[in-house]
Amino acid sequence: MANDPRPFTVDWDEAAVEAVLERVRSYRFPPQPEGEGWRYGCDGEFLRAITAYWTQGYDWRAAVERLNRFPQFTATVEGVDLHFVHVVGEAEGRRPLLLSHGWPGSHREFWKIVEPLAFPSRHGGRAEDAFDLVIPSLPNFGFSGKPAETIDQRRTADLFHSLMTQTLRYRRFRAHGGDWGALVTSLLALHHGGDLDAVHLTMMFPKPADAPESEDERAWQTKMEEIEQRMGGYRHLQGSRPQSLSWAVSDSPVAQAAWILERFHDWADLEGRRFEDVFTRDELLDTIMIYVMTGAFHSSIRCYSAAKEASLRELPKGRRIEVPTAFARFRDPLHPWPPRDYAAKAFAISRWTQMAHGGHFPALEAPDLLVEDLRAWGRES
Repeated sequence: MANDPRPFTVDWDEAAVEAVLERVRSYRFPPQPEGEGWRYGCDGEFLRAITAYWTQGYDWRAAVERLNRFPQFTATVEGVDLHFVHVVGEAEGRRPLLLSHGWPGSHREFWKIVEPLAFPSRHGGRAEDAFDLVIPSLPNFGFSGKPAETIDQRRTADLFHSLMTQTLRYRRFRAHGGDWGALVTSLLALHHGGDLDAVHLTMMFPKPADAPESEDERAWQTKMEEIEQRMGGYRHLQGSRPQSLSWAVSDSPVAQAAWILERFHDWADLEGRRFEDVFTRDELLDTIMIYVMTGAFHSSIRCYSAAKEASLRELPKGRRIEVPTAFARFRDPLHPWPPRDYAAKAFAISRWTQMAHGGHFPALEAPDLLVEDLRAWGRES
């Protein structure tokens, strides 16, 4: 059948990689005033250092081996080619868990948590806590297809539902997501809730249709508006003029890297840690190379305009997600958490956990905490 999974292997052509590296070498850095650091965008000193490592120390062949570490497949689902990792661990077909990434992430960001979740008895856990893991690349991202028409998050939720229930033939499943993956997971619960046991989110997305009412809720809204004013420029551009950004960075791997690196820096939990200590250079460059080598930067940023045009950022009036929902409340600088009562207007909250550290990318920043919370949630759901 057309939608049966087909084994997939990442295989980057040496000449194509060398062409990328040559464009990195030939990039001419514009001047940056001294002492600005990350205040007005990607820090020039850090960008120069990571591009030097990119061309002199980064082992792209080892990166390909890392990307081929777990079994991966492609399947044509409702006319769209989806790439996904599928790890059947100690669960042996039981307790399937769908993990959905966001932007500017990729399926690669879950690498640290795959084995502890699939084979917990090898990593200090119990075999009965194991999950089957399905980790797709969002449509228009990474190694998934890039249709001419942008696929929004509602359509992505439908595709992921078909992937789980028809292609992989799981009768019921659980789902986790952050960033756009949180919205996809929430829309799965909203529109396909009968097939989900529970969902686990690291971000409240979408927000309730009702405006904040209490003093705490209005204080949260004010804080969100302040953050949007200070950090939301990328979102306005990608939500309104994504093609202009594509023209600006299309032939420059360094420009794409700078745009992506700024997000990782600004959204990470840097309290008590330097950016260089939160993510390794290989983790950052593996993600950047996925975008550069697959041409996904240009197609992926359109998820912002797609969500805006489809009015997906908040629930329809009168709707609520009734699938039991766990929130792992990491210290995300981009999305501070609202009061629980406000989140409960949109979600049937089953778990509300404050995490000690970790920001917008918890699978990379705080994998042990995320694994622990997913295991505990799995026992409860």
